[in-house]
Amino acid sequence: MQALPALIGMVHLLPLPGAARYAGDLEAVLAAAVADAERLESAGFDAIGIENFGDAPFFAEDVPKATIAAMTRAISAVADAVSVPIGVNVLRNDACGALAIAAATGASFIRVNVLSGSMWTDQGLIVGKAAEVLRMRATLAPDVKIFADVFVKHATPPAGTRLEQAAEELAHRSLADALIVSGTATGRPPTLSTLQDVGDAVPTTPLYVGSGASALNVAQFLAVADGVIVGTTLKRDATTTNPVDEERARTFVAAARKALTA
Repeated sequence: MQALPALIGMVHLLPLPGAARYAGDLEAVLAAAVADAERLESAGFDAIGIENFGDAPFFAEDVPKATIAAMTRAISAVADAVSVPIGVNVLRNDACGALAIAAATGASFIRVNVLSGSMWTDQGLIVGKAAEVLRMRATLAPDVKIFADVFVKHATPPAGTRLEQAAEELAHRSLADALIVSGTATGRPPTLSTLQDVGDAVPTTPLYVGSGASALNVAQFLAVADGVIVGTTLKRDATTTNPVDEERARTFVAAARKALTA
């Protein structure tokens, strides 16, 4: 099996057609996405994740068809511009939409915020659909890997749900290919103890830090995790909605590579 990427840099799409803050110029959205992706590839990232970050407020599950169409265009444009693998995350939790985009564009992996169990979010209660998602993958895009969040950010697990049990069920019963541990919100890091607890629960499943990694803490995280998904710290002024700053991206990659080869 091909090794999963260790360093995944994020492209946060500007608001897409139909979104509350869409500015009316899809070509500008595509150009910004390609520019960020090219900077990430130039900085040395192994893969690029793409999500409709600008579309807040988000739909809980099925996004409009216009969103799927626009994301397919954006990811196709990025795929034409870079040679590294690409991942898809359709916010908030449209895993089937992400699979459809991946199948159409040749993307390598998808991220699913709630693959199994349930989480209370600002969109209400989101319930995982692992059975539906895995069956769809088998017929539509069998080579696409599924990265699943454990206790995803911007959300609260139901009372009584245990972190380690959630991780075990994602890996062994919902068949996630990799697990993601994040902090409480975008740009906030998880605790090392939380990361270690998940790693101990599912030691044979690849583990990623999904938020809050920076050049200052990435060595600590990579001592426990197999990889990182990083966005905010790479942006100009470390602001999530800004373009990628290539110097910040290069600094991060240098720190991460040093940790990976230590």
